[in-house]
Amino acid sequence: MKTIKGRVTVITGAGSGIGQALALELASRSARLALSDVDEQGLANTKALINTESPNCEVRCYPLDVSCRTSVFSHAEDVKRDFGTVDWLFNNAGVALYASVENMTLDEFDWVLSINLFGVVYGTKAFLPLMLAQGEGHIINISSILGLFATPASSAYSTAKFAVRGFTETLARELEGTGVYASCVHPGGIKTNIGAAGKMGSKAGAYEKQCIDNAVRHLKTEPRDLAIEIIKGVQRKKRRIIVGDSAKLADVIARLLPASYGKVFHAVRGL
Repeated sequence: MKTIKGRVTVITGAGSGIGQALALELASRSARLALSDVDEQGLANTKALINTESPNCEVRCYPLDVSCRTSVFSHAEDVKRDFGTVDWLFNNAGVALYASVENMTLDEFDWVLSINLFGVVYGTKAFLPLMLAQGEGHIINISSILGLFATPASSAYSTAKFAVRGFTETLARELEGTGVYASCVHPGGIKTNIGAAGKMGSKAGAYEKQCIDNAVRHLKTEPRDLAIEIIKGVQRKKRRIIVGDSAKLADVIARLLPASYGKVFHAVRGL
């Protein structure tokens, strides 16, 4: 799996941010790409960029809402039909919601989990049988640095990302000896739309606005740089891939001070 050329790679949420950056980087290394997104215009933009940067790359695009179970399983069949196999699967599609527990509605909570958690579960279940049958493959689930520690006004997002971590780490244990691998990626401080343009809760107010402003100030890592680091981690078959501005340091602090890391983060970064 260290050779990327010719590898069939599925990426959800490829219309922007990390998904687009992964697509561009993998295209430059001659992977064969099956890209999807609910945002068809964003997906078209990604394909146009690939055609400009890597005109010889084989790329197919599929409109997809990962929160729809039947659509995800149909997508897996479409990819199998078009490519014959799948080597790498990036369950990347995600959304952000800024709302305190008090101000978040249950419908908003369901919306975040349907995409950020169940989209990952559906993608894994849809593509895993093919990988197991061929005796090789790699599933890469995108969590977040907020799947390792919590910050205010991110309860739905953190709930989903913590769950993705548990799901992926369990999967990795279960796959030992099969030739199929699972990795959980925890990006932090990434300059993407999901951070700067996350959805405000319908009942959110000044508190959530302040939390957003504090968080956005620390989005410094370029998505393409992040993509390079993620790919390195996948090639090394790392089960946990922590990347982005100060992400590794933040993880260490959270593990060393599990009951009080919030005070440290607030004092240093206002989070």
